[in-house]
Amino acid sequence: MQLSPSAHLDTFAREALPPADQWPTLEFTIPDVQYPERLNAAVELIDRTIDRFGADRDAIVLADGTTWSYGLLQHRANQFAQVLTEDLGLVPGNRVMLRMLNGPWTVACWLGALKAGMVVVTTMVAWRAQEVRGITERVRPRVAVVDHRGLTDAEEAFAGLPGAPIILVAGGHEDALLSACDAKDGVFTPVDTAADDVALLGATSGTTGVPKVTMHFHRDILANADTFAKHILHLTPDDVSASTAPLAFTFGLGGNVVFPLRTGGSMVLVERATPVELAKLIRPLGITVLYTAPTGYRTVIKEGLADELGRLRLGVAAGEHLTISTFEAVETASGLRLVNGIGSTEMLHVFISASGDDIRPGATGKAVPGYRAAVFDDDGRVLGAGEPGRLGVIGPTGCRYLDDERQQVYVHDGWNITGDTFVMDEDGYLTFHARNDSMIVTAGYNVGAPEVEEAVLAHPGVLECAVIGCDDPDRGTIVAAFVVPREGVEPTEELTASILETVKSRLAIYKCPRRVEYITALPRNPSGKVQHFILRERAALAAAAAETITQGA
Repeated sequence: MQLSPSAHLDTFAREALPPADQWPTLEFTIPDVQYPERLNAAVELIDRTIDRFGADRDAIVLADGTTWSYGLLQHRANQFAQVLTEDLGLVPGNRVMLRMLNGPWTVACWLGALKAGMVVVTTMVAWRAQEVRGITERVRPRVAVVDHRGLTDAEEAFAGLPGAPIILVAGGHEDALLSACDAKDGVFTPVDTAADDVALLGATSGTTGVPKVTMHFHRDILANADTFAKHILHLTPDDVSASTAPLAFTFGLGGNVVFPLRTGGSMVLVERATPVELAKLIRPLGITVLYTAPTGYRTVIKEGLADELGRLRLGVAAGEHLTISTFEAVETASGLRLVNGIGSTEMLHVFISASGDDIRPGATGKAVPGYRAAVFDDDGRVLGAGEPGRLGVIGPTGCRYLDDERQQVYVHDGWNITGDTFVMDEDGYLTFHARNDSMIVTAGYNVGAPEVEEAVLAHPGVLECAVIGCDDPDRGTIVAAFVVPREGVEPTEELTASILETVKSRLAIYKCPRRVEYITALPRNPSGKVQHFILRERAALAAAAAETITQGA
């Protein structure tokens, strides 16, 4: 592995890359991802797009219809780059942390930092001080741009840290970010970064409870746009994109920022967008492409907004398993055939998908052009069609963790092993079976949690469901279902019996939940993924409490 000469004067990021023998194989098999040695992603996304389409077209649309043009976004990004280098004294390779909600200034700061050769670290405003402190200690940012509403947590997070970052407050009565940028002329010469200079450090969404920090190059930022967005979504300059995901997560960053800018389209930005809120904006703002989790589409239909979904050109579902029942419910209600996809923070965005006539309901899709996929057994042997195993992927992007021994868990023999169990058919279509950590072994049988979840969701009284394996003193491990009833449906013994009858009518008896617990909402991280580890912790505490009561008796 030979890296290009870096433009970074602060070499922290390059030195923190995993050892070369732990890297995944990287392949650039299609012309779209064959990039020059020198490449600055922000230059490509804003400057080159303006060269192609002009500066006057809308880049950002806000909920009230206010817009930022490409020219204004470019100007603000350049101003921020000037603030970093001229006022704050940063040099290429320094880390810049963004703790901001979805908004135009977030995009401007992100682009400006990349133009200046910095490494961007995006974090959730919803994270509390302890979570932010842990990431800060690892990535060592020089500057943190903080939304004024999250200032208290940021100050607590940084208190007492050696080399704590300079805080630049965004918004509020004393908007330091705006004041600093307004003092600049917006003329900036971008840093000539290498295509393989680290541009982003992204924390994983933490479904296991322990986030990892992924490392992405300038070329990686463009690669998912030039594969998934181009060959699967076929985005055009006329598309208006919107996503419920925060820009701190790569799903939101790609769909809401990188993909529109790469293709000359526009993005709708709402600070804390819900699926219903965005659905109500489809008509007035002309949204054509929506990105949200499958449960988001279910919620939109439940709220009587199916006709709004029918106005979309594309509905992209990712972040969790898209069940066939959800696919069919959305298509029946709105006529919209959801584009399924699987991606990961490690790979930056979606790498398995299908759209249009290539969609096969129930299947996730095929490897996106530029990527290839295989299914492996536990010993690393490639499995044949119809055999469930671990999904492995190779393409122009790949996993690189910052100083983390789990690098060797995700990458095996050059393959990115995603942590998902899939089945591939003879045509290369991949069907999701379970997360590797959601495969439940009970009474000697393997039970895929998503399969049980779909059966439970078939009951008309169930709004949402999550299934886990739960320790049981008599049976070892049992299948447990956490159920959110629909509005107006009471959680009774009769409801439980009815749900179990529905499951038994669809699945083998050993897959039927032995325990059903009702909750008001499933625990989710800000990207919409169900946090199964929280449910496991809850089940473990309940089991321990029951055992204590039994022993006391």
